[in-house]
Amino acid sequence: MEERILTIPNGITALRALGIPLFLWSYLSLHQNTLSFAFLAFGAITDYLDGKVARALNQVSNFGAQFDPVIDRAYIAATVIALTIRKEIPLWIPILLILRDLWLALVLIGVRRAKGAVFEVTFLGKSATFNLLYALPMFLLAGDSGIGRVWGSLAWAFLSWGIALYLSTGLGYTRTGFAIIRSKNRFIQLD
Repeated sequence: MEERILTIPNGITALRALGIPLFLWSYLSLHQNTLSFAFLAFGAITDYLDGKVARALNQVSNFGAQFDPVIDRAYIAATVIALTIRKEIPLWIPILLILRDLWLALVLIGVRRAKGAVFEVTFLGKSATFNLLYALPMFLLAGDSGIGRVWGSLAWAFLSWGIALYLSTGLGYTRTGFAIIRSKNRFIQLD
């Protein structure tokens, strides 16, 4: 894995990060759901592209591997908070997602102390993020019309599945983290 930071995929990820404040501005200040949806779609497309470009150009980097999930979490957090502010989703959803991420941050501190590394993202972790990143924009298209109700149903379906996967992967990462911490502690005790 490369150690360069200035790569095309990292540039795409940085560009994707700019979509977060633009989304918040368009959704919370302008109340433009269609424009807001476009910013979130831009984030999803560039999320897909940065990984493809990194592998195609052989520019996979440690920085990108760590920066990309941070931007994913920032998109999820910004969208969940904005939807909660506009009362599109209930307050318990951001609380649950935030508590899961805070818990994993604490576990990660222990893992870094024990191993000096971060969690390797699993397929289920990517699936959870995928479901959340695709569910949340659908709420912007939901409404009282026939197609609006379809979007609303799809949004809730993807969100429910995404939350279930998010919590499930949180438990998996916790088990992995505790195993790493225990193995390091056992190794230290043997010396």
